[in-house]
Amino acid sequence: MIEHFTHGVLTPVIAYAVSVIGSFVGLMFATRARRSRGAARGTWLAFSALCLGGTAVWSMHFIAMLGFHVPGTSIRYDTTLTIASGLLAVAAMGLAQYLTVVRSGTGWLLAGGAIAGAGIVGMHYMGMASINMHGHLEHNPLFVGLAVVIALVAATVALWFAQRIRGVPAILLASLVMGVAVSSMHYTGMFGMHVTVNDDPLRGPVPGSTAPELLLPLVVGLFVFLLVCSLLLMLGVDDTAPRRRSGSDGQDGERASDPASPGNETGRYTGRHSTGSAWDRPARDRGASPERR
Repeated sequence: MIEHFTHGVLTPVIAYAVSVIGSFVGLMFATRARRSRGAARGTWLAFSALCLGGTAVWSMHFIAMLGFHVPGTSIRYDTTLTIASGLLAVAAMGLAQYLTVVRSGTGWLLAGGAIAGAGIVGMHYMGMASINMHGHLEHNPLFVGLAVVIALVAATVALWFAQRIRGVPAILLASLVMGVAVSSMHYTGMFGMHVTVNDDPLRGPVPGSTAPELLLPLVVGLFVFLLVCSLLLMLGVDDTAPRRRSGSDGQDGERASDPASPGNETGRYTGRHSTGSAWDRPARDRGASPERR
């Protein structure tokens, strides 16, 4: 019988927390990307894709798999497929966010949601394909379908959040919802699995890496990456800060700061007093008129 919670609620709670943190930082970067232009936008989108695809989705899946156990066989993971599944999730989130943030519009949102959802599903089942054991693993089509629906909805909602929400409280609430959606998709797919163990007494060792062997570099890299991202968010210069509103000619800011600019009476008088003749000054400063003198 398959065990999904070998360590009790510890693994699902940690996996959910990691998903929420990754979603929060990723959505914060998406907000920056939405308000930026040029190279800055591309940088924020890249960081957002890494946080959402690499942390909120892929890392959540891998940490949750620490509680997965099949009695009668060891479980190992193919390192290449495991890493490839993470890259797939990041690439899908990056493309989906580009379509949503740069292109905008309902049609692009739905297209981005489909791409991101497909990436999440592909990541999950590629990760499952990386499992090596003395047995055969099968998936129930009904649970696969439910997992696909949850992934599509979760991805579309995440992109909608990235496109529209503003403010830390709203982003935090969105991150909590995203964590629930991603975790639900993962365990829905896991509950639809069936394993047939091979009882051959001559079976050799299972090839691949154990979960702890992959977990240690993952955890270290994860927290270092999130720390760097958090510092970027807190200390990075926000080039999207609102500037002083300009007039129709776009030069009000310059005129306001230029003491000799047109429209500044004091500046005009000072400039003319220093360089022009006495007859350039206002009549009240030249004394009486010629007729009165």
